Amino acid sequence: MNATTSLPAIEEILPHRGTMLLLDRLLTFDAEGVCAEYTPRSDAWYANSDGDMPAWIGIEMMAQAIAAEVGLRKLGAGALPKPGVVLGTRRYAARRPVFAGGEALRVHAALLYRDAGGLAAYACRIVLGTEEVASATLTVFEPDDFPTFLQASLP
Repeated sequence: MNATTSLPAIEEILPHRGTMLLLDRLLTFDAEGVCAEYTPRSDAWYANSDGDMPAWIGIEMMAQAIAAEVGLRKLGAGALPKPGVVLGTRRYAARRPVFAGGEALRVHAALLYRDAGGLAAYACRIVLGTEEVASATLTVFEPDDFPTFLQASLP
């Protein structure tokens, strides 16, 4: 699958639904990574009194873009996507405190590193028009056995 191939609906890749789904559609997917689009909704659970989305939610948008990239790679290899977790966020920098409701944002996630054990790092950014409005490096983990990983993580 590449940027010229028809991409599936985001709901076919991610399990999130309703206003917990923070990507509207996939724009591109290639060897460099993935780009998706999201328009904050002024009536969503996260909206402030002005209908804007707090910029810190950009971390979750980035995480969902990574999940979409991993899911597309798995589907391209004939495998099913598995659950994963964000282990950390490094240098999240938002250039504004909120993302305005109704403004289309592009979320980019580019793979920096992936090992055979399921650990990976991605350079992520959120762009509005030509302006980069947020950026970060996210470290993620896709365990072989998610239920066992989750159980072992609980106190």
